[in-house]
Amino acid sequence: MTLYKKLSPFYNLALFYFIISFVLRIVLFFHPITQSSFTIFESLKIFTLGLISDVFVFVVASIFLWMYLIFISNLKYNKPSGYIILGIFTALFLYVASGKSIFDEYGGALPKIVLIFIGIKTILFALLLFLPKLRAKIRFWLFAFVIFLYVFLILQNGLSEYFFWNEFGVKYNFIAVNYLIYTNEVIGNIMQSYPVIPLFSALFLITGIVTYFILKNSKNFINEIPTLNEKIKLTVLYLGLFSVSLIAIPTFAKTENSKNIFVNELQANGLYKFYLAFENNKLDYFKFYKTLPEKEAFSVLKQQFPNITEENTKQTISSDSTENHKNVVLITIESLSADFMKAYGNEQNITPFLDSLSQKSLQFTNLYAAGNRTVRGLEAVTLCLPPTAGESVVKREDNKNKFSTGFIFKQKGYDVKFMYGGDAFFDNMQDFYSGNGYTIVDQSSFSPEEITFSNVWGVCDEDMYNKAVEVMNAEAKENKPFFNHIMTVSNHRPFTYPNNKIDIPGDIKSRDGGVKYTDFALRKFFEMASKQSWFKNTVFVIVADHCASSAGKTQLPLDKYRIPAFIYNSDIKPEKCNKLMSQIDLMPTLFGLLHFDYESKFFGQDVLKPDYKPRAFIATYQDLGLIKDNVLTILSPKKVVKQFNLKLKPKAGIQNDYQIYYDEIPLKTERTDLVNNAVSFYQSASYMLKNKKYQKF
Repeated sequence: MTLYKKLSPFYNLALFYFIISFVLRIVLFFHPITQSSFTIFESLKIFTLGLISDVFVFVVASIFLWMYLIFISNLKYNKPSGYIILGIFTALFLYVASGKSIFDEYGGALPKIVLIFIGIKTILFALLLFLPKLRAKIRFWLFAFVIFLYVFLILQNGLSEYFFWNEFGVKYNFIAVNYLIYTNEVIGNIMQSYPVIPLFSALFLITGIVTYFILKNSKNFINEIPTLNEKIKLTVLYLGLFSVSLIAIPTFAKTENSKNIFVNELQANGLYKFYLAFENNKLDYFKFYKTLPEKEAFSVLKQQFPNITEENTKQTISSDSTENHKNVVLITIESLSADFMKAYGNEQNITPFLDSLSQKSLQFTNLYAAGNRTVRGLEAVTLCLPPTAGESVVKREDNKNKFSTGFIFKQKGYDVKFMYGGDAFFDNMQDFYSGNGYTIVDQSSFSPEEITFSNVWGVCDEDMYNKAVEVMNAEAKENKPFFNHIMTVSNHRPFTYPNNKIDIPGDIKSRDGGVKYTDFALRKFFEMASKQSWFKNTVFVIVADHCASSAGKTQLPLDKYRIPAFIYNSDIKPEKCNKLMSQIDLMPTLFGLLHFDYESKFFGQDVLKPDYKPRAFIATYQDLGLIKDNVLTILSPKKVVKQFNLKLKPKAGIQNDYQIYYDEIPLKTERTDLVNNAVSFYQSASYMLKNKKYQKF
C-alpha cells in the first residue's frame, strides 16, 4: 500500500471539508446581512488565505481520526494480550458502575456518559476478540461510523456557521460559547425558529451519501491494515503537520487585519474563532449592543452620580462622623436563593440559623444578584460594577490592579484576605484576588489533620470556618483591623457533606441537604467566633453569590436573581431596608455604615443615603438587564432592546417585602429614558474596563 493510499481517509475527508468551507464562504459572501462590497484584492484574500487556514485547522481537527486509525490492529486480539485488555475494560466499567467513582463527585450526566462510553468500548472489543470470523465486517462498520460522524460534524458545523451568520453577521464568538452554557434555552429557540426535522432529515441523507463515496475511496486502509513500520511513518508525517499547523493557524489569523470587518470575518475559520471565544471570553459591548455617544452616556450616568466629572465615575465619598475601623468578614454563600429562607416562603426549615440571624441584622430584602455564576457574584462584591457582556472580569486576562473593596480596606490599614475551601485556581480566583492585593487562603493552606471532609469542590464549610477562626485569631494579635472574604463551597453539586450533622444524610446528595448543612456550618462558625476576643469588634456581611438556578420562562426571570443579604454587628440596629438594590451596592453601603471617607470609582452606592435612586442589575453573559421604576429593560446582542412592565404575583402568607415573583409584560410604548439609563450604565462600565480606567489610583 503506497503512502498516498494510506492517507486516503484523511485527504478524502479534507477535500469534503474544503468544499463545504468554500461553498459556505460563497453563501456568506452574498448573504443579505453582508452589507459590504469587496475589491478584487479583498475577495482573493478572503478565499485564498481562508482556504489555507482551513487546511491547517483540518489537520488539527483530524487528530481523533488519526488516533482511531493508528490503533487499528489484529495483534492486540492475540492471546494473552487480548484477554488482559478486555479485563482492564471490564474492571473500568465495574468501577464506574459502582457509583463511587471519581466521576460521581461531579454529579450530573458525567458518570452515565463515561459508563456508556466504556461499556460500548468493552462490548466492541469483546466482539472483535471472540468473533474473529466477523472481525473484518465489524471493523468495516466501525470505520464507516467514524467516517459518517466526521462527515456529519463537517456538515453540521457548516449549517451552524450559516445560521450564526444569519443571526449576527459574524463567525463564531463568545455568544456561540454561551449557547453551550444555556443549552435548554438554545435548543428551545432552535426548535421554534427553524424547520428542524426537515433540516436534519436532509442532513442525515446527505451525510449518508457522502459517507458512501468516501468509504468507497478509503476502505483500502482497513482492507490492508498498515504495518507497524508504516504506522510509524504515518505518525511522523501527521505529527509534523500537526506541529506546523499549531504555529500556522494563529499566524494566519493575524492576517485578518482589514478595516472592513466583513473581510476579516469571511476569511476567518469558524472552528478557530470558536476556540478563541473559549480562550478570550470576550463579547465587545460596542460592537453588539445599543450605544450612546460617550459624552451623552456619562451625562445620563451623572443623573445617578451627580458628583462625577468627565468620562469617569470618580467621586469623593465623605462622612460627617469619625471612621470606624471594625474588622469585616464578608461571607458569600454558594447558590443561596432567597426562596430557601422562611421569610420568602420556604416551608422546609432548611435555613433556621440564617432565619434567626436576619432578624438581628440590617436586612436587605429587595436585593438582586448581578449574575448566575459564582464569578459574577465575586465580581459584584469585589469590584462593585455592573456585569459587563461576556465573561466576568474575574476570568479575564486584564483582571489585576482594579479598583476594589480590598483596595479601600488596604488604604485604611486593613489586612486583606480571600478564603476559599477549594482550589483557588478554579475559575481564576487565585489570579484575580492575588492580582488585586488579597492574600489567598485555600485548600492548599490546610494540613491533612485540618480536613475532616472534602469533595471535588474542596473542604466542607465547617473545616473552612475552623481555618478562618484560626487565621483571624492570629490576625487579631497584630493589632490592626482585618477584612476577610470567605467563599463557601458545600451548597454545590454533588451536595455531599459530613454525616450526622443535620437530619438530612450527606450521602443522599440533596439540594435541601446542601442548604441546611451550609446553614448549620454557619451557625457553628458564629458560635466559635462569638467566643473570640475580636468578635464584638467585627462586622459580618452575609450574601449569596447567586441563585441555585437561573432557568425560567422569561429571558431574565426576576425570582432567579433575588438573593438574601444582611449585615450583622451588635452596634448595628436590626432593621429592614426594602429599597431596590443590586449586589454591587452591598459593600459601598457597608463603607457608609463604617463612615469611611474615600475616593471612589464604584458604580455601587450606599443605599442608605437619602439621594440614592433605586435600581438593580441582573444579567446573563449576553443579556444585560436594568430594573428601575417597575420596568425591566434588557439589552441584547444585535443592538436589541426589550422592556417589560413588572406586575407582582403575590404569594399567600408572605409579607410584601419578601414577594419575589413577577409577571413580565412587554411594554407597548418604549420608555426611552430607561433605555438610555440601561445603556449609560453598561456602556460606561464597558468603556472604563476597556480603556483601563477602572484601575486603582
